[in-house]
Amino acid sequence: MRVTKFEHACVRVSMDDDALAIDPGGFTAPEAVDGVAAVLITHEHFDHYAIEHLQATDAPIFTIAAVAEQIGTDDPAVRERVTVVAPGETFEAAGMQITVVGELHAAIHPDAPAFFNSGYVVRADGTLYHPGDSFTLPDQQVDVLCAPVSGPWLKLAETIDFTRAVAAPTTLAIHETLASDVGLTMIDARLTDMLEPFGSSYRRLSAGEDLPE
Repeated sequence: MRVTKFEHACVRVSMDDDALAIDPGGFTAPEAVDGVAAVLITHEHFDHYAIEHLQATDAPIFTIAAVAEQIGTDDPAVRERVTVVAPGETFEAAGMQITVVGELHAAIHPDAPAFFNSGYVVRADGTLYHPGDSFTLPDQQVDVLCAPVSGPWLKLAETIDFTRAVAAPTTLAIHETLASDVGLTMIDARLTDMLEPFGSSYRRLSAGEDLPE
């Protein structure tokens, strides 16, 4: 299983000749969807979903009902390629087995509206969990956790507790675009210190970089 990090929350998972992209959003370069056999979207926020990226590929799209509705508004032709999935469901895409995890975006503020969000456990010859914008636990052991490290809905203590609870051997930083270089240096140091004693190797990659196998 090859894991390639793209900008912000986008990760590409490849197995043999197939690949899928998760959350190619507004901060993500269009190359993230080149040649993919499937696209997974966790929720409708612009940094996770960009209609232009879905228009740039003919691949089938798997996502929750709220995102499917938004896609139908933005481009009805693209909506025809969408399969709506629900929490707890398991399906196949790009030759990999996918399990849908969770239903709600992490709370932004008690006065802010709630949003739907489902993460995905991708199983090939290894397992990867992408939670979208949530700290919902995957209820199974995974090899790679894509962990959000920065955002208006997040504090670092929550990320630490989440990553420790998941206990993946490798923790890959995502959702980092809003942090400054200085802030990311501090985040990297804190997560490395907090996770290594718990057996998780923390990594933050540049866009287009592969996670070492």
